[in-house]
Amino acid sequence: MYIFTKIISILILITFLTNCQGGKFFKRSDVKDNPVNVEERVQRNIEEGRGIRFGKLGKGSGGTFDFASSNELWRATVETLDFVPLINASYSGGIIITDWFNGGLEENENRSLKITVKFLSNEIRSDAIKVDVHERICNNQNNCTTQLIKSKVSGDVKLAILKKAAFMEKNKVADTVKKNKKKRFIPDD
Repeated sequence: MYIFTKIISILILITFLTNCQGGKFFKRSDVKDNPVNVEERVQRNIEEGRGIRFGKLGKGSGGTFDFASSNELWRATVETLDFVPLINASYSGGIIITDWFNGGLEENENRSLKITVKFLSNEIRSDAIKVDVHERICNNQNNCTTQLIKSKVSGDVKLAILKKAAFMEKNKVADTVKKNKKKRFIPDD
């Protein structure tokens, strides 16, 4: 019974589709008869009863796209961490991960650090980023332990990033004001 209803449904669908506009889905038309502008074409189709429009539905719904070059917090983080190679720098994912590097202590060459910066907001504020520092200590090639550490390094890195981002934003605002003053300048006669 199920197969029978499925076959009937398909036959009805085919019948309706072949009967649309005399069995022709697309009519041949010249370019000179159709407007090139999309808005004009849509309006003409609506006037002729060939289409529908739901107000401004779908207009302006493309979203907002930010780019790394316009985000001071991102740029400040990349510049602050320029002393170490980065493994992952995903702007869309909101994360920067450094490679393992020596923590700066010559007496413990078996100790390495990795810094992870997670972006929680594009705004420059103290809770906009989260900085984690992982420590890896290897006794020999096969025996390594890795752990998340709470150290002064994470706070120092976070502070350096925020200071640099605030400085970049301040310079950007000053440059914008300067540029706008030049545009508005009208010499006296």
